[in-house]
Amino acid sequence: MRLISSFFLTLLLSNSVWAAHQGLDQLLRDVKQRQSVEHKINKVREAEFLAEKQTRQQLLKTAQVELAQQEALSKQLKVHLESNEELLSKFETQLKERSGELGELFGVARQAAGDLSADLLNSIVSAQYSGRSEALNTMIESKALPTINQLENLWFTLLQEMTESGKVVRFKREIQVSGNRQEAEVTRIGAFNAIANNSYLRYSPETNILVSLTRQPASKYLDLLDSFSNDTTGLAPIAIDPTRGVMLSMLIQTPNAQERIQQGGAVGYIILALGAIGFLYALLRLIILTITGHKMKRQIHAAAASEDNPLGRVLSATEQSSAQDNATLELILDEAITREVPSLEKGLSMIKLFAAVAPLLGLLGTVTGMISTFQSISLFGTGDPKLMADGISQALVTTMLGLSVAIPLLFLHNLVASRSKTLVQILDEQSAGIMSRRAGK
Repeated sequence: MRLISSFFLTLLLSNSVWAAHQGLDQLLRDVKQRQSVEHKINKVREAEFLAEKQTRQQLLKTAQVELAQQEALSKQLKVHLESNEELLSKFETQLKERSGELGELFGVARQAAGDLSADLLNSIVSAQYSGRSEALNTMIESKALPTINQLENLWFTLLQEMTESGKVVRFKREIQVSGNRQEAEVTRIGAFNAIANNSYLRYSPETNILVSLTRQPASKYLDLLDSFSNDTTGLAPIAIDPTRGVMLSMLIQTPNAQERIQQGGAVGYIILALGAIGFLYALLRLIILTITGHKMKRQIHAAAASEDNPLGRVLSATEQSSAQDNATLELILDEAITREVPSLEKGLSMIKLFAAVAPLLGLLGTVTGMISTFQSISLFGTGDPKLMADGISQALVTTMLGLSVAIPLLFLHNLVASRSKTLVQILDEQSAGIMSRRAGK
């Protein structure tokens, strides 16, 4: 068995060795074949590299020749540039020598163009002739000398602005009214004012459009616009703004009467209410005394006594009395006159009270306004006067209102008092006449 096993093992080993030998021979043949193929490929690549090497060398030679040519050209251009720079410097020197004072002249021209451009920016004339500043700005920003065309344009624009400032022109233009744009006929009065639809306009350089003022000046100026627009004679009064809008903007910011009263606050309204009551009461008393005076004058010339007036009631009391002695009659007359005097002097103290209280209330408003002013100063300092304007306005307006109410009331009080005194004097005179007639009898 061992012999058989050894035989089979030897047979297997020999087969394995033979198989391995066959595999190595095949591998060797494959390596040789691979080397042969790679050798052919390398020869082809080497041939291509040698051919490309010759082409690259030819290109290198061509580039070197071109480089030499360009270096030579660069040297020539450098020499030419240096000569041009010398020539340019010589020409600049000649230009400066020949221009002489023209440089200062052109500087003045640029300065004039700058001033004119600033004027045209806010000029009302630009609303009719737009785009005039563009050519001037080109001349201002350019570092070169102004050309003849630029100088002529500067002269023409100056002349146009001067001539247009003396014209009254009507033209169609789109204007802005309360945020809405609409076509309107604009009347331009020189370079001072522009009007349309019986209202003043202002020029907005940002939008290059005429804008109707949200708040117009006083009615006396607007009435002039109405008469100016409807005038056909060629001459009509009109208010113009020689400051080209500055005075008009200040004028429309001036508070009207209602705004002045509102600045007085609650104290101002109280003063006006008391003043109105005092005026009405004084006028009522004056009317009553006037009517009473007319009745008393008619009673003087009447034969019978009437009960509708103080004199008639005094005469009636005398006639109804049966007293015969003068002392008793005098007492009766004094009593009748005493009953009539309070009705004639009624309301004088009340009118005088209104006249005295009005300036005191004005003083109260002044003190209140100054307190508000000092509070603003303590909180915000004195850097911005607008913060103190409210308190100062209240202080001054209430004082003005108090005086405005007190002064007319004093005159009315004096007028009512004198009228009442006149009627009382008539009663005294008529009673004295009755006594003298009775004494004569």
